[in-house]
Amino acid sequence: MTGFLTASSYLLFLYYTATNVAYLLLLVVSIRATIVHQRRLSVLRLHGLRTSALAPPISILVPARNEERGIVESVRSLLALDYSEIEVIVVNDGSTDGTLEALRQHFGLVRTNILHVSEIPTAPVRGIFMSTADRRLIVIDKESCGRKADALNAGLNAASSPFICAVDADAVLESDALLRVMAPALADPTRVIASGGIVRVVNGSTIDHGRVRRVRLPRTLVETLQVIEYLRAFLVGRQGWAGLNLLVIISGAFGVFRRDICREIGGYRTGAIGEDMDLVVRLHRHARERGDAYRITFVPDPVCWTEVPSTYRSLARQRARWQNGLADVLWRNRDMLGNRRYGAIGLLALPYQWVFEFFAPVVEVFGWTSMIAAATVGALSPSFFVKFLLFGYLFGTLISIGSVVIEEMSYHRYNDPRDLVRLLGACFLEHFPYRQLNSLWRLRGMWEFLTGRNAWRMINRVGLGGTPSTHSTAAAPTPAAPPPSPWPSWSADSRHRPPV
Repeated sequence: MTGFLTASSYLLFLYYTATNVAYLLLLVVSIRATIVHQRRLSVLRLHGLRTSALAPPISILVPARNEERGIVESVRSLLALDYSEIEVIVVNDGSTDGTLEALRQHFGLVRTNILHVSEIPTAPVRGIFMSTADRRLIVIDKESCGRKADALNAGLNAASSPFICAVDADAVLESDALLRVMAPALADPTRVIASGGIVRVVNGSTIDHGRVRRVRLPRTLVETLQVIEYLRAFLVGRQGWAGLNLLVIISGAFGVFRRDICREIGGYRTGAIGEDMDLVVRLHRHARERGDAYRITFVPDPVCWTEVPSTYRSLARQRARWQNGLADVLWRNRDMLGNRRYGAIGLLALPYQWVFEFFAPVVEVFGWTSMIAAATVGALSPSFFVKFLLFGYLFGTLISIGSVVIEEMSYHRYNDPRDLVRLLGACFLEHFPYRQLNSLWRLRGMWEFLTGRNAWRMINRVGLGGTPSTHSTAAAPTPAAPPPSPWPSWSADSRHRPPV
């Protein structure tokens, strides 16, 4: 028994070392990618692309379920995006509140006799509406099958642009976000099939008429820790993997895709729990099987602002769902693992996801338990135990600080010095005890996957038009909140997952 505990302790040490070394390598690649991106932007001259015919039209898909309180401001902000040609397709997915009525009143919706061709099968469409106030707005009213992917597929069927952009109904895009996220496609139009932008935490910031006017850190520790987590995951993880053309997830809150290829692979998989990662992995599979030269990219500065859970209970539910979705995607694509046919995706990216994402909560919870037990019975040297704690803690904290440094040097969103000090201070709390809590929440998600529990659950949130303590808005008063519904809103689960 003593030998088993000792071996388990050393296994955890090696696992932590490998994880941190992998992140360190991604940090190096990310820094290089940041430099390349800044140079690309200086050449593209985004200001000239605002009215240029070179910028391809984009259809923005907005799945909305029970979004009455914020849907009007969300659509207004999308219609005001600084891009030459867009169409906004809102899919009202069987809302039980006043989502459709709010859109009808504010945008003068009229029912049309347009035939909705379901090239990709979806739940029945009840009607298609067009706005008399802005011809670029289309609203699809459909029955719900309980999945966000089905609503996205209804929008994909109606889209007429060469690119689609999936956006959560509660997200706020910066005015030039589309121009920036399309930069890779404009620079390499024949190969780029998808591009994702960074998702940032809006909690604590000031919102005015659908625009983030002042960026501030959230007031609570649980929200601030998520700011660091998002910065590390996007600026180090996503950007690093994209630099190697091995990105396997583009956030469900903000991503652009080639419409024709999405239709070729059958759109979003309706049964997917994590429809964002599932789509990207299937895009890789499709391109590799056809032998296409392609790129799936990430752009670090077209910002999508979104609200993160403000309580540990809501955060636990969210992280359990993300782990459940990760397990679902990896298991369904297990034939790609180690398969030379899929190149570095099968030989590197997916093995990383299996070893350092899927199995991480099991290894960490089991490893920590074994190490504590080994130290208690004297099977582990006290000096090794202390050195391991310091090594893992300081190395992980260094990576988090590195992500904050990248953000400060390249994008400088947090202008208040006090916010920067708080952000750096929170880096020292992320790897203990926050990481251990995260492992327990993800372990719960694995159990839900194994037991077949994958239903959507409500995630409590304040809302972008919430109290002044977290967000403020100068928008017109919204209708009173409807009674609580047993159905979640599609944006309630915040599927812009931080894991690499």
